Amino acid sequence: MNALSRLFAKTPEPVLAVEQAALRSDRFRLEREGDWKRLEAIVVRMEKGRLSRLSDEDILALPVLYRTVASSLAIARETSLDAATLAYLDSLAQRAWFLVYGPRVGLWGWLRRFLGGDWGRAVRGIGPDIAIALAVMVAGAVVGWLLVAHDPEWYAALIPEGLADARRPGADAATLRGTLYGDDGQAGLAVFAAALFSNNAQVAILAFALGFAFALPSLLLLVHNMAGLGAMLWLFDRAGLLPDLVAWLMVHGTTELFAILLAGAAGIHVGRALAFPGEAAMLDAAAIAGRRAAQVMTGVVLMLIVAAMLEGFFRQLVQDPVGRFAIGSFMLVFWIGYLFAWRRGASGDAA
Repeated sequence: MNALSRLFAKTPEPVLAVEQAALRSDRFRLEREGDWKRLEAIVVRMEKGRLSRLSDEDILALPVLYRTVASSLAIARETSLDAATLAYLDSLAQRAWFLVYGPRVGLWGWLRRFLGGDWGRAVRGIGPDIAIALAVMVAGAVVGWLLVAHDPEWYAALIPEGLADARRPGADAATLRGTLYGDDGQAGLAVFAAALFSNNAQVAILAFALGFAFALPSLLLLVHNMAGLGAMLWLFDRAGLLPDLVAWLMVHGTTELFAILLAGAAGIHVGRALAFPGEAAMLDAAAIAGRRAAQVMTGVVLMLIVAAMLEGFFRQLVQDPVGRFAIGSFMLVFWIGYLFAWRRGASGDAA
């Protein structure tokens, strides 16, 4: 075959297909390579912790560039571009995804942020619901007191058998005092304390969980639980031991009842978002309220753990009512100050 024949000879089809694919791949790369390189440069800087070297334009462009690379990767897979381009885009898209959507903090980082302001911010975000829950709890205690004062038979209905023990209408002052002080009452006291903590932990969890039923079950649960407390206060008041009971309760109660208050408020917050979503769609409003309530409940769990420690140690060790008042008052001031007064500068919250 001479030179002229070779010039006009038809190119074999496999060779032509490879050449077309290479040409298509090169064109594809050239059209988009600028965005890929820019995203790669941003990703490398962020991975190395050099955030200060990023301009505002780069930070704003990050999600846009990620979507561009993700789109390029999808096109590359559909058009069967060369393996090197596919591998490059796949790796870059994964690295960028973690920076755009992936978690950026570990457990300790999250805990530091949570205790450093996120928890308090979430609690302050449900302020109106806390006011509602507090009003309902106070009303429940008053109702419980009035019910047993009018008819002591209500006491058995409001105080479970496992919690009552020797604390029953008709018990003399010495018997009731023995449940609050001294070694004789410690065994029964430990059982009562454990039962009380278990009961309050269940109430806290249920008060939040039942909020999804438009908050009404949460409100009823708070009323019922606090009615039992009101009945107990009435019983000790008749024996002239109301200050002693309040001191005994305050050691852990200011933490535990505060936790129940927040749990009830979190449930009300979710229920209120479902019932009155405002301009947002119901599911969107519920999702926002649910995330905020979940943060509050995480803190409630921590408060219940603290309450258990106070109940297990300090209330047994401190027998003086003044000391008990001091511990309970300190914890109340601490929680109020920590959750409502102490504010750190963070995203979305003024310092």
